Amino acid sequence: MDTPAGLVIVVEDERAIADLERLYLTRAGFGVDVVADGTSALSAIRTRRPVAVVLDVGLPGVDGVELCRRLRAEDDWTPIMFVSARDDEIERLVALELGGDDYLTKPFSPRELVTRLKVLLRRTSGGPLRHDVRLGPLVLDQHTRSATLDGLPLTLTATEFDLLSYFARSPGRVFTREQLLASVWGHADYASGRTVDVHIAQLRAKLGAGSGIRTVRGVGYAIDAPTVAAGSATGSATLTDPGEPIG
Repeated sequence: MDTPAGLVIVVEDERAIADLERLYLTRAGFGVDVVADGTSALSAIRTRRPVAVVLDVGLPGVDGVELCRRLRAEDDWTPIMFVSARDDEIERLVALELGGDDYLTKPFSPRELVTRLKVLLRRTSGGPLRHDVRLGPLVLDQHTRSATLDGLPLTLTATEFDLLSYFARSPGRVFTREQLLASVWGHADYASGRTVDVHIAQLRAKLGAGSGIRTVRGVGYAIDAPTVAAGSATGSATLTDPGEPIG
């Protein structure tokens, strides 16, 4: 049976955590399916077509990061909220680089999980019809949530699209990490600053050498009109070069 907020698949092998996530997501109006391993999760996501996935990193068999990689390789861009018991920066950056949309470290408030998921779904639902956002050769269609550069399609995650749209609406304006976290992710946790960096790296790689995204040392990031065609982009971000560190 359909639920007002849609179906969320929770992939979690710790029963107590899965039950708590189910409880709060159900209270928020979501339908919830819980699976305990990566292989079962792949099957459930392919057949049930959820609005989002809450995905534990440390799963038996196929782990959460590998599951995300496989989905993205299949061109499945279902929004993914990672959760993990390990507060490991490299693990977090890899998970985001492979296409995750947000990342929570255990222990976390179930209310925060629900709030972040709602913010993520608001970003990806399209909302009211809006005009295209254009910046030089870059065009961002806000209705279909698709992007082109010099007429060639760009493959972006939901978060990459929202971040690029936010920048492109205010070319030349400098945004701090905290401003970007608050406006794009819906929270301004300074500890999540590297989340911004890794998404900037992804966008720079996909837009190519003339991406127009620049680091303003000690302040944040800004964007000017890109100057190259999409064909010159590498198509994937490099984890080792997320952009010049800020202050």
